[in-house]
Amino acid sequence: MAQRTIVQLTDDLDGKNIPDGKGETVRFGLDRHDYEIDLTDRNARALRDALQVYVAAGRRVGSNSRPGRARSNGAAAPASASVRDYDPKVVRAWAEGQGLEVSQRGRVPAELITKFQEANA
Repeated sequence: MAQRTIVQLTDDLDGKNIPDGKGETVRFGLDRHDYEIDLTDRNARALRDALQVYVAAGRRVGSNSRPGRARSNGAAAPASASVRDYDPKVVRAWAEGQGLEVSQRGRVPAELITKFQEANA
């Protein structure tokens, strides 16, 4: 007899099922505590939007060695995601907040990353 195990991600905020290939696990820290939460794409965007004003006003400390990793079927993000020292979604959100044009897909331009890092240094 064969057995099949199915892993279904559930949004930790609203309890809704996250379809395969959608949603993500978001990592963040507050008051020296690290947190991880599974969210639908919509709720992950809402979390980033809510925190953006604080991220923009805050100072960056240390290295970002543990970026939030997109998760699809429990798979980890590609190795290249752990190498970069910025989150493209956060850079795009910051750029939009500054009135700068930025594509929602593809590589984030190096000059935009530099502006973001200088503004948040």
